Amino acid sequence: MDQIETFLSANHYAVAGASTNRDKYGNKVLRCYQQNNKQVTPINPRAETIEGLPCVSSVADLDDNVESLSIITPPKITTEVVKSAIGKGIKNIWMQPGAESDEAVALCKENGINVIADGSCLLVVLHYHEH
Repeated sequence: MDQIETFLSANHYAVAGASTNRDKYGNKVLRCYQQNNKQVTPINPRAETIEGLPCVSSVADLDDNVESLSIITPPKITTEVVKSAIGKGIKNIWMQPGAESDEAVALCKENGINVIADGSCLLVVLHYHEH
């Protein structure tokens, strides 16, 4: 199984950088999971719900069954998100294009996390479409 297949084999996902703004990628990625009937939790410290789903304010607040995390944050924040994800036991991390930082990728590799940070886009892989 390749890295993307491994990531997508999870039962529960989370989106760090989930946005209430439907024009932003943090919202599109969340809706992409919904379109593909995936169980997903948005992470946003300033929103209670996004796209009808209850938000948590940080990675630390996620349920323990979340295995795969999409990150759509600025690179400096991505590194902090990865540190939290390591503490939480997240197995798979997908950094959307533009979210990657060398430090964050290195942390994933050092901690045995399946990391996707090669410019691959979840929206392309899962055939996301606007309604």
